[in-house]
Amino acid sequence: MVLDTFDTEVETGRVLTIPSDGTGLFILDPWLEPFKDDLRTRYTHFKKYESKVQEQGGFESFTKGHNYFGFNVAKDGTITYREWVPNATTASLVGEFNKWDVDAHPMKKIENGVFEIVLGPTPKGTPVIAHNSKVKITITTPKGERLYRLPAWIRRVTQDLEVSPAYDAVFWNPDKSYEFKHPRPKRPTSLRVYEAHVGISSSEPRIGNYSEFTRNVIPRIAYLGYNTIQLMAIMEHAYYASFGYQVTSFFAPSSRYGTPEELMELVDVAHSYGITVLLDVVHSHASSNVLDGLNMFDGTDNCYFHGGGRGHHELWDSRLFNYGHLPVLQFLLSNLRYWMDVYRFDGFRFDGVTSMLYKHHGILYGFSGNYHEYFGDLVDEDGVMYLQIANKFLHDKYPDVITIAEDVSGMPGSCRPVREGGVGFDYRLAMAIPDMWIKLLKETKDEDWNMGKIVHTLTNRRHLEKAITYCESHDQALVGDKTIAFWLMDKEMYTNMSDMTDRTPIIDRGMALHKLIRLMTHGLGGEGYLNFEGNEFGHPEWLDFPRQGNNSSFHYARRQWNVLDDKLLRYKYLNEWDKAVQNLEEQYGWLASPQGYVSRKHEGDKVVVFERGNLLFIFNFHPTNSFADYRVGTNLAGKLHIVLNSDDPTYFGHNRIDNSSEFFTVQGDWDSRQNWIQVYIPSRTGIVLALA
Repeated sequence: MVLDTFDTEVETGRVLTIPSDGTGLFILDPWLEPFKDDLRTRYTHFKKYESKVQEQGGFESFTKGHNYFGFNVAKDGTITYREWVPNATTASLVGEFNKWDVDAHPMKKIENGVFEIVLGPTPKGTPVIAHNSKVKITITTPKGERLYRLPAWIRRVTQDLEVSPAYDAVFWNPDKSYEFKHPRPKRPTSLRVYEAHVGISSSEPRIGNYSEFTRNVIPRIAYLGYNTIQLMAIMEHAYYASFGYQVTSFFAPSSRYGTPEELMELVDVAHSYGITVLLDVVHSHASSNVLDGLNMFDGTDNCYFHGGGRGHHELWDSRLFNYGHLPVLQFLLSNLRYWMDVYRFDGFRFDGVTSMLYKHHGILYGFSGNYHEYFGDLVDEDGVMYLQIANKFLHDKYPDVITIAEDVSGMPGSCRPVREGGVGFDYRLAMAIPDMWIKLLKETKDEDWNMGKIVHTLTNRRHLEKAITYCESHDQALVGDKTIAFWLMDKEMYTNMSDMTDRTPIIDRGMALHKLIRLMTHGLGGEGYLNFEGNEFGHPEWLDFPRQGNNSSFHYARRQWNVLDDKLLRYKYLNEWDKAVQNLEEQYGWLASPQGYVSRKHEGDKVVVFERGNLLFIFNFHPTNSFADYRVGTNLAGKLHIVLNSDDPTYFGHNRIDNSSEFFTVQGDWDSRQNWIQVYIPSRTGIVLALA
């Protein structure tokens, strides 16, 4: 039997012949050859569901569920409302428009558990349900129970905490739709991600809104040079302190920040700056809320989710989707398309991917990297299938789409195309890197930092699978932990961050290491870079949402832009450093270049040297020792000059290096490089050199 194959260029100038049965990953990684049968079985399962979607009319129609289910309004004002409630005996549409009369507007059961009602327009040609009026679906079960639910596909829900913490569904049909003015930017070659949360984006102790973010925060992001915004907590979630990870209404942008049209404007304005916008999408689980969520939607625990224990996440107290059920698959795939088409997002960061990939959901499971952990009965084949289907659909439909996996397991092939047997993501988060930095700062003295271990953590990723590197994200900022800046400088951030105060050893060390950690992570750690909102300028303290344990305080649920904007404070130096790093990457594109070559990691000197993107990076982490005429190897040849210097006074440096210095390479082997130069590298300093 002759196996079908295809040729593909896996990296510049390297073309491989890949089998078409989903086992192609072993061609890239021969250590996967013992798992060829598992890969083939996995791919067969994907192809089975791909065929099922084709039998339903194909992906183009299957992923437009939002145009069939929920509320859809015709040009003549006719409203059609459909809902999938398979356990329902009867169903009715109720709301303010019919005074909540369960008998006024009964729905007709049409097929496969779907109920429908068509409401003609008023004599004036307007919809009979008023814009922004409350609606619900009410059903009766075979046991005779009457249940009230928010429509699953509802596009707007609101909350009045003075009345109830539960959300109300509203019929959203404004007179004028938002008209997008700007085209989507092209997909960035190098991904520089600014992770942000609209609600915490105000300096005031309250919930920020979409319009303020558009007006006040996007210009800051553009100034720094980031080309991508990753928005958290957009899908509606009843509990603000969940950080958006307990979703109740999947098609409704959070109303606590404003209207849907204001979110559309936010995305549109970002596009005007050439910035792509990613949605932090939560398809790994759903809120266990019944009154305003999907839980027990039709009176059973297995409508959208697995029944019994398999449908509950023990740690998150949330419900787990049944990805192998076609109505659920349509709901989730349509949800992705909805955010892409209606709001014009440019891609997604998929949350909780580890929970989706494995039956154990990563709970109390430590991944060692042994390949047996990624195959066999530990794996949730439907979860893998859904992610493959989602990635394949998105990349086929939207060639410039970006998908990122939040996965701690490091599953082989997670960032390889589905046709090779991969899961299909473009990037995965390098989650070990921020843990490494925080652990170092908490537990290890500066003089004991192990350069080899730092470099290993920064470079330990699968070849040809892209990673997003970062020093800290929202996880490290949450209450119970602290930002890197706060670990470094702690209480002196309250007393010595003014240019009018002394330059204390703690502030001097903190500012220097903050810069070095970010530059080294950016330069060596991945093929994309992520920063959480405010951390670029050393945001003080931590992040804590209003909750019962803090008397519902917003004090820590905000971003203190005021400390950055105060020109007497030292936060401006870190902000300018971050800007310089982003701009240098834009110029040289090291994130899109092959992984850096580390020529030196000297434990005694605390020096690390590497080349990437035609740049030479030199770091001295030693707390006290500076080195004159320090020899470093390089494959660059000719005259080099300084393009970035952390010791520059612009970035709170000591001005110990002359930025006009020129360095001429000398031919000769040094640290396994063809040439060498000699540099002055002061303590706790990083410099970047380029060919002049």
